[in-house]
Amino acid sequence: MLRWQALLLLLLLSCGLATTRPKQEMSLAQAAFLAAKAAKAEVHSPQLFRKAEIYYLKAKSAYKRKYFNKAKQYATLSTKFSEKAEYAAIKKVTLDN
Repeated sequence: MLRWQALLLLLLLSCGLATTRPKQEMSLAQAAFLAAKAAKAEVHSPQLFRKAEIYYLKAKSAYKRKYFNKAKQYATLSTKFSEKAEYAAIKKVTLDN
C-alpha cells in the first residue's frame, strides 16, 4: 500500500515539473507592452493597445497562479498586440507629420 502511495505521489510531482515557467515570454511581453506605451499607443491606437494590456494582465495573473501554459499563451498574444499597437502608433505619428 505504501508503495502505491509513493508511486502516485511521485507521478503527481513529476507532472508539475514537466511544465516550465514561461520567463522569456513574460519578459518579451513586458518589453513589448512598455515599448507600445512609450510610443503613445494608448492615444494613437487605443483598441490594439487595450487588447495588449488585457492579455498582459491575464498573463501576469495566470503566471502568479502557476497556470504556466495559459500564461505563455496570453504573453504571446500580448506581445503580438503590443507590437501591432506600437507600429500603428508610430505609423500614425509619422503620417501626421
